[in-house]
Amino acid sequence: MSLYKLYPNRMKYLVLIMATCLSGFIYGQPPSFSSRGPGGGGALFSLSINPADVDEFYVSCDMGELLHTPDYGKNYTQVHSAELVAGHDSRVCFTNVPGLLYSINYANNAIVPAKSLDGGVTWAALSGNPDPGEQTFSIHADYANAQRLIISYYGQIYFSHNGGSVFTLIHSASNAGSGVVVGGVFFDGNNIYIGTNDGLLFSSNGGANWSNLGTTGITAGQAIWSFAGARQNGTTRLFCLTANAGDIYAGLQGSDYYGFAKGVYAMDVGSTNWVSKVTTGLNLTTDFPMFVGMATNNFSIVYLAGSNDNQYPSLFKSSNGGDSWSNTFMTTANQNIVTGWSGQGGDRGWGYGECAFGIEVAPSDASRVIFGDYGFVHGTIDGGITWQQAYTHVDDDHAAGSNTPPFQPYSSVGLENTTCWQVFWIDQNNMWACYSDIRGLRSTDKGEQWSFNYSGHSGNSSYRMVKLPNGTLLAATSNIHDIYQSTYLTDARLDVNDGNGKILYSTNNGQSWQLLKLFSHPVFWLAIDPNNPNRAYASVIHYHSNTGIGGIYRTDDLNNLSGSTWTLLPNPPRTEKHPASIAVLNDGTMVCTYSGRRNASGTFTASSGVFVYDPVANTFSDKSHTGMYYWTKDIVIDANDVLQNTWYACVFSGWGGPPNGLGGLYKTTNRGTSWTKLTGSLIDRVTSITFNPVNGNEVFLTTEGQGLWKSANINAATPVFTQVESYAFQQPERVFFSPYDPAEMWVSSFGNGMKKAILPSANCKVVTSFSDVGQGSLPYAIACAEAGDTILFAPAMVNDTIELKNNIYFDKALTLLNVNAQKVRIKTNSYALFNVGKSSTIKFQHIDLIPGNTTISIVNHGNLTLKDVETQHNSQSSLVYNKKGATLILEGAVGIK
Repeated sequence: MSLYKLYPNRMKYLVLIMATCLSGFIYGQPPSFSSRGPGGGGALFSLSINPADVDEFYVSCDMGELLHTPDYGKNYTQVHSAELVAGHDSRVCFTNVPGLLYSINYANNAIVPAKSLDGGVTWAALSGNPDPGEQTFSIHADYANAQRLIISYYGQIYFSHNGGSVFTLIHSASNAGSGVVVGGVFFDGNNIYIGTNDGLLFSSNGGANWSNLGTTGITAGQAIWSFAGARQNGTTRLFCLTANAGDIYAGLQGSDYYGFAKGVYAMDVGSTNWVSKVTTGLNLTTDFPMFVGMATNNFSIVYLAGSNDNQYPSLFKSSNGGDSWSNTFMTTANQNIVTGWSGQGGDRGWGYGECAFGIEVAPSDASRVIFGDYGFVHGTIDGGITWQQAYTHVDDDHAAGSNTPPFQPYSSVGLENTTCWQVFWIDQNNMWACYSDIRGLRSTDKGEQWSFNYSGHSGNSSYRMVKLPNGTLLAATSNIHDIYQSTYLTDARLDVNDGNGKILYSTNNGQSWQLLKLFSHPVFWLAIDPNNPNRAYASVIHYHSNTGIGGIYRTDDLNNLSGSTWTLLPNPPRTEKHPASIAVLNDGTMVCTYSGRRNASGTFTASSGVFVYDPVANTFSDKSHTGMYYWTKDIVIDANDVLQNTWYACVFSGWGGPPNGLGGLYKTTNRGTSWTKLTGSLIDRVTSITFNPVNGNEVFLTTEGQGLWKSANINAATPVFTQVESYAFQQPERVFFSPYDPAEMWVSSFGNGMKKAILPSANCKVVTSFSDVGQGSLPYAIACAEAGDTILFAPAMVNDTIELKNNIYFDKALTLLNVNAQKVRIKTNSYALFNVGKSSTIKFQHIDLIPGNTTISIVNHGNLTLKDVETQHNSQSSLVYNKKGATLILEGAVGIK
């Protein structure tokens, strides 16, 4: 489960220019990335549905993603982190002005209100923000009058009548300790209602004047926490959920649900008295609602989202204005829920999702409801009669009314919101990905689908995997996630007993795992001596006032597996038992890093750096540059240096004085005798670098908060670094290249799962294979193509049918052109062959489409041209499902046969 991160002094940069060199586009940059994984796994907040298109919604994650779907969760894209970094409260406010959206941007820890004029592609801070140094906790916009905007800080509420150019203070918190909580806003023409823990604020003249209505009926000592309203047939009805006033504070999340709600109330405007709606079907001693939601045009249908005494998500509904309630989200045997990998009987039960972190009812349609929880998004289109998972591919659905089968493979739809540490190839077909929170993932089809189909690994996280020459796999595991990130550097976080602080091993490609060594403290890294497969090293974390068991361990009898003996090596100079990455050189020398530690007062200690171990003398030497003393990450050996004298050290800047401004990429050509910092002052925190396996001058560099970078001249005295703009997420962790295809690049991340890209080459845009994976396949060609490219089909491609396992989502402009005399046939069993993104322009020419089970060949949200295209199906089939606002152009002979 994801956690909010701290980024002190983090800065946003698009391009780093070293010395006076100007950098432009470098050929070979990955043109696009596609998400891989099972979907979900991290907490999801602040959902919002477009009133004008109820299939479109946004959802935010506290790991930074603002995710967008045009088709009610079948596919997601994400806003580029250079434009907006999301957080708990990054609710997107739709307006009736085309392209105009509002939200809250968490970039650089500023947490400020922002707006987009182009439908969410680019974002800018509101010019009239009263105090850009103050955190914005909520934002609400009047859909019908886009210039009306309400924001709140911890202690104040502000109103703008001109789209955020100027704000006026309209309320200050009654209690400075708890602050002011905006539970919701209902815009009803010139009547505006704000439900707060200080009461019901009201304006009858479009926001020019405000008063507290001073309502009655709510039990003494309670206050409004969540609020919604609707107007129908001339009547305005307001609903609120209350809690004890002392339990409410600005920044409270839905995870504090247990026993929180004390009341549910309704009030029809014209009265100033709230009426209790804790009625039949709702028991606040076992049901723990946190959020109330309504469509703005229906005052009878009301929803409550939260959890229950089983710690499962719950969604209550009333169809009679709160006179009675029923739980519509029926988790027993997944009665009315189409599930993904989470559900009763599944890879994770309902306790993983646990509780709603918000609810969104489509403002224009009370039958459409979505909510996010600790791992997933679920939605309904029929008012809760049935629910549908909205985080993994619909082809991987499990029918409602039966247990979710475990160990099934899943395909990503772009909603990947937890941490991946490593992508590992076991062989050409089998892969493993090390994760936090969801332990790890297996793939048996080259990374197209991923599953939890393994046993013996039950910890929260797997951090590192290695493979012995005989095929045995070793994995470093822990119950502690996010190790050596901003919030996991202290003894309080890292020194606790860890029952899954282990080394595991597998002799069957990760299908089952067995205990090799239990340390009872986190194991972060593993490395094998390349000349001695029986010698291995492990990083184990445990400081405990410098008396803990942490440090680097070595074994010389790894062949004995669970019978092997592990010996703690001496502490390197200055260190405090926080070992990190390890590399073993060809001559047996071991190079390692020790990472950051913060003491009880929060101060970074000078205990980090790069160290060299002599296995003969059993001694360490300190090879650290002073810039590495506080928070060093990976050590990477230059594979192109046969003498292995060239190393790269990746360093984070800390905060609080001495650690400031030290982060970046450091290089040595003499095994640490001297170092040169390559990245100046503009890349503040570097996690790792990876060399392109076919180009010794090219590296990819990962950062915290500044995205993915590339240098095409790393061996120059002053390398030039360019941001890889096609990678949208702020914090990639590491880059990995397939040993079976050097053009296939994978990026793991802190909070955005893993993504795959194909580096472009001269021939990659020609389809030569009927397979749906690998070189020559149609998905491969699409992945390697740049915007505006044409994908061609080889002459042999008319002899058979291309069969796609899943639909293909287009997020860039492409032409699929068949110049052969016979049409190319493309088939799928998915719900559609192709899905055209909202900002994409796609052209198909001389192609025969064979749709799947929905009979739809193409779902079009963008700009689509079909020339001489047919679909092979019955007369009832649809060649194209053209969404509102999409453009469809037909040329030549287009039709159904």
